[in-house]
Amino acid sequence: MKTSTLDTLKNFRQTLHQHPELSNQEKQTAEQLVRWLQDFSPSEIITDIGGNGLIALWEGPQEGPTICLRAELDALPIEEENTFSYRSQVPNVSHKCGHDGHMTILLGVAQALHQNPPERGKVLLLFQTAEETGEGAQRMLLDDVFKKLPIDQVFALHNLPGYAKHTIVCRADTFAAASIGMTTTFEGATAHAGEPENGRSPALALAESITLLQTLPQQLITESFALVTVVQALLGEVSFGVAPGYAEVRATLRSYLDEDLDLLLQTAKEQIQAIADRYQLACKITYTEHFTSTNNHVDSVRLIKQIAKLNGLAYEEKATPFRWSEDFGQFTQRYQGAMFGLGAGIGTPQLHNADYDFPDDLLASGVAMFDGLIRHLLDKDFT
Repeated sequence: MKTSTLDTLKNFRQTLHQHPELSNQEKQTAEQLVRWLQDFSPSEIITDIGGNGLIALWEGPQEGPTICLRAELDALPIEEENTFSYRSQVPNVSHKCGHDGHMTILLGVAQALHQNPPERGKVLLLFQTAEETGEGAQRMLLDDVFKKLPIDQVFALHNLPGYAKHTIVCRADTFAAASIGMTTTFEGATAHAGEPENGRSPALALAESITLLQTLPQQLITESFALVTVVQALLGEVSFGVAPGYAEVRATLRSYLDEDLDLLLQTAKEQIQAIADRYQLACKITYTEHFTSTNNHVDSVRLIKQIAKLNGLAYEEKATPFRWSEDFGQFTQRYQGAMFGLGAGIGTPQLHNADYDFPDDLLASGVAMFDGLIRHLLDKDFT
């Protein structure tokens, strides 16, 4: 990639980094992307898909497959610790998962498509809303406009701190875990702290529920890795004269397989309800941020490995899936495709850390991988 092109992409990425927006609030990000994409002469730009999502489309002169490449728009509710010139200008919001880099890689692909249009078929560059909350992919898939798009294969990448820079990391079948957020509330009755027997405190129910959730995977026979992480617990109010009447506990349940996640959920629900009944408490369980497992198709993984080799990039076959979740799995449930990782450096701060920043020197590798996938699938003479 020419130095001038890479410098342009760095500027794009650092501008996006300065102006992050949370899930479902990415309106200005989408508008900025549309302005930049227009310079690369797409056949069409479709906006407001499933919310703030958008698609830029390039169409070749001959019939052929439709290839979709996906990036994410949203940032995280994290105050940035970095002090460089392009640090986030939005208090308590920053790009700590590298979505600014992922978007910029697709802008680099747009530039490549402008300079060398596909010989046949179509290329869709999809910028997805609300990945961090697990909502965006499903909303885009349910959008009537999106349903009309005849997608044959879909690909995405995610940068991976802790892996050598530019290394391509992939695996067939499960690539990233399924997960869901679970909130349980207990309601009893308050009483004077000197006469707690006159109320119904949820304190013991809360304690038992925390223990249950933390140890639940060890109680069950699952086909794959399973984990429950208690992320928050609350009991009563800050008042030393009142025995509490309300409690809540939040936990994230995850597994490599959707079936195992279903088992975790059902067992947790039944046992927590039994705890509530034993202490005569009203109990309510709600769910949020549901991610299905991300599963890669074998042929798509084989192609990713081939393109990595053609680009002179190291390739690593991941032995086990990643524990984190990604809603890209919604796409590979419907279309053939795969997600792969792009090593971001051994010493790079981890994703969601307050001092993380997407390494700009990954941009060229990301563009080369996606462009290689496009050329292999759409250009007749590609070798």
